[in-house]
Amino acid sequence: MSYEIEINKRRFEDEPRSGQCLRTYLRERGWFGVKKGCDQGDCGACTVHVDGQPVHSCLYPAVRAEGRAVTTVEGLCPPGGELHPAQQQFLDAQGFQCGFCTAGFLMTTSALQAERGTAHDDGKLEDLPRAFKGNICRCTGYRAIEDAVRGVKHVETPEAGKAVGKSLGAPAGPQVVTGTARYTFDIDVPGLLHMKLLRSPHPHARIVSIDTTDALRVPGVHAVFTHHDAPDHLYSSARHEHPTEDPMDTRVLDDVVRFVGQRVAAVVADSEQAAEEGCRRVVVTYEELPYVIDPEEAMLPGAPVLHPKGPESGIFRAENNVCGEVHNTLGDMEMGYAEADVVYEETFHTQRVQHASLETHGSVAYFEPKEDGSPGERITVRSSTQAPFLTRRALCALYDLNEDEVRVVAGRVGGGFGGKQEMLTEDIVVLAALKLRRPVKLEFTRAEQFYGATTRHPFKITIKIGAKKDGTLTALRIRVVSNTGAYGNHGPAVMFHSVGESFAVYKAPNKQVEAYSVYTNGVPAGAFRGYGLGQVLFALESVMDELAVRLGMDPLVLREKNVIGPGDHMVTPIGHEEDLFIASYGMKQCMDVVRKAIAEDRSHEDVPEGWLTGQGTAVAMIATGPPGGHYADARISLLRDGTYDIAVGTAEFGNGTTTVHQQITAGALNTTVDRIAVRQSDTDVVRHDTGAFGSAGTVVAGKAVMLAADSLAERLTTFAARHTGVARHLCKLSAEAFDCAGRVVTLKELYEAAYEAGKLDELAADGHWGGSPRSVAFNAQWFRIAVDPETGEMRILRSVHAADAGKVMNPMQCRGQVEGGVAQALGATLFETVRVDERGEVTTAAFRRYRLPQYADVPRTEVHFMETSDAIGPLGAKSMSESPFNPVAPAFTNALRDATGIRFTELPVTRDIVWQKIHQKMQGGIE
Repeated sequence: MSYEIEINKRRFEDEPRSGQCLRTYLRERGWFGVKKGCDQGDCGACTVHVDGQPVHSCLYPAVRAEGRAVTTVEGLCPPGGELHPAQQQFLDAQGFQCGFCTAGFLMTTSALQAERGTAHDDGKLEDLPRAFKGNICRCTGYRAIEDAVRGVKHVETPEAGKAVGKSLGAPAGPQVVTGTARYTFDIDVPGLLHMKLLRSPHPHARIVSIDTTDALRVPGVHAVFTHHDAPDHLYSSARHEHPTEDPMDTRVLDDVVRFVGQRVAAVVADSEQAAEEGCRRVVVTYEELPYVIDPEEAMLPGAPVLHPKGPESGIFRAENNVCGEVHNTLGDMEMGYAEADVVYEETFHTQRVQHASLETHGSVAYFEPKEDGSPGERITVRSSTQAPFLTRRALCALYDLNEDEVRVVAGRVGGGFGGKQEMLTEDIVVLAALKLRRPVKLEFTRAEQFYGATTRHPFKITIKIGAKKDGTLTALRIRVVSNTGAYGNHGPAVMFHSVGESFAVYKAPNKQVEAYSVYTNGVPAGAFRGYGLGQVLFALESVMDELAVRLGMDPLVLREKNVIGPGDHMVTPIGHEEDLFIASYGMKQCMDVVRKAIAEDRSHEDVPEGWLTGQGTAVAMIATGPPGGHYADARISLLRDGTYDIAVGTAEFGNGTTTVHQQITAGALNTTVDRIAVRQSDTDVVRHDTGAFGSAGTVVAGKAVMLAADSLAERLTTFAARHTGVARHLCKLSAEAFDCAGRVVTLKELYEAAYEAGKLDELAADGHWGGSPRSVAFNAQWFRIAVDPETGEMRILRSVHAADAGKVMNPMQCRGQVEGGVAQALGATLFETVRVDERGEVTTAAFRRYRLPQYADVPRTEVHFMETSDAIGPLGAKSMSESPFNPVAPAFTNALRDATGIRFTELPVTRDIVWQKIHQKMQGGIE
């Protein structure tokens, strides 16, 4: 048949493949602004215009576009021309973070703008919940997107040297809004082969045999890899600076499967379709084994043992499925409870939550000449990872390669939230690439993201607390059982961190912790925003409110009486951590913000008659980096044109660290951020970087950048003084030149002088930071809510968040981190849950079955920053990417308790559960 389509005013005549959707057709022709997010028309990341109308191109058959004009985000403005008004608005408001969803929001917005004032205008731009019901953002909390649509400008333009503390836009902003920012798969690799994974249908089984004969007969299939082809090394998919933090319990391909969805074989073919057909034709014979789903049952004698491995694996008690554990008692618990006038005990449960980053896990491996020009090739892995250096280290260990034989690079990462602190695709892709000597790509589908990636750890938390009549705590006992799933990646570390700062935030003379990370035959859990603290704080902050009710005290007063204070030692389950300090204290300010919000609030006055209202607070403390060292190296150089180059290893996925690194450098070198380029997240760039996780982007990598920038300022001044013969103290650096006692020497001249003298090394400087000592950040969340007892409907009337981020480097970006954290936590509080059946199989493997917060679900949170300056963080800054998440669930359920008189002890608190509990109480079933 003849086929013709116009794409961004260019004509194409390539016929689509049978059944091909418009999204893949467009991406195959280089229009990478069209994103793959959900495969089912749920997220809107693939939105394009067809004859001016916005459509989800993943659902739109390419054949239907014949004879039509298609516009992608790249086509909204001509190359080199002015931005479309919608693009400029999103840039001015910074209506994005990772930016993976931005093209979809832009295409929806621009289509509605074009309809304004026409016969097709149905008022959607004035009704954004309706306008954006087909678009999802996981990062922003939607306020920044609303501001963009409304034309609100937040981006500032500071003077040279005065960037810190200003709301500067992200360096990649222009690329994000034009669709030219390059994410993991936004590249064209010649000769690329595609991988698909055959996954286990059983929760626990031994592979008796695998027959690949029929699979290899499928046209286009090049190879099928099984456990016979993979290295026998044990490793962990978790990425930590110190590998011993995680048990070595994983193989690239194993002859024992331990959860439904575990990879069994990898088929590599010319196309995804051929690889999928190859998977269908692999014949596997299994010997099914007993399985266990409940972690309490998994620890009992006689339970199926998932990992019968020796002590070399690092598993604490393999025979009892205990991946890791911690026990400690400080003081005398019996005496503590005996001294109490009120003792309260309760058990809480938190659920599995998916990270739901819109860019799924994936990587592509290909070969390129060695960096030093020596003979042979090295393998390059382009991956959606938060830890490229640690991934390279793991790949080298798995395949006995030297570091100069492997390069790992991350493009712009489309969301992480801890889920990409994991090696889930790189190992198997490198196996295939090394065997075939061809480029190989593996990209998870959205369904695979649910059953083949990781989740937040489900927790069972039991807390027993005692207090005197005046509110003084006398005893606190915490018991935690964390379900790490089939593998222990992050299991011990999450378990330990969960009872760290939560154990330390309140003072009590008698404390006890008992915590277990337990294997079960379910999808593995991993790193997730808050790293266990959110689960335990849900229980602890709920118990504090319940204790206040029993004592007849104001919950804020009870907290203020017992919360840790400036100068106090933080006692965690291992005692006093020597490198952890309260280097600035903003908790009191946070609670003062809440107290003022309560006093001034009038939001409940317009609630419909018959609805119940309540308010609730929760506080949180978190270390500004992981224990045991988190390393970052940075190098800053003067370039020939008089601008600067930052080379730093940390990845950018909407966390804003790139902007902060520019701001720090601009301040130290008295220049403007537009004169500073950043190269990052590439193992070719600098010596080492642990990774962009554990809230380390600002306080670790940022400190390395600060040290490099300060050092370079000194070196440039010394060189300028020697070059001009003027005393150092008379040489003043400006944006483009030195003024040395009236003699102006441009930075370009200095570069040429250094080049001629063979001293370019004097125009560059390195910085290193090891992540220790560490400080702590504080947060408080407050909600006023209303509940309809007849339906269980809940409305958030007001949301206030107080954050102690130290010196706020970029108020606009930091506010976005807080809003995004609150929105994501509300999803986990109100409806998100990865459901599994009695065999541990995930039953919510699509966005339409897994409820994500949409525009209409998220309130506009009032964000307040405290006035503190940290003695440890760079220029007084503290981390603020994880911590806003942690107090949200307990603050909401405390407000729900205030409204209904019911203590909800299990997440999520869905509307139907709330209705049931209210009616049980009305009928006398709940005290």
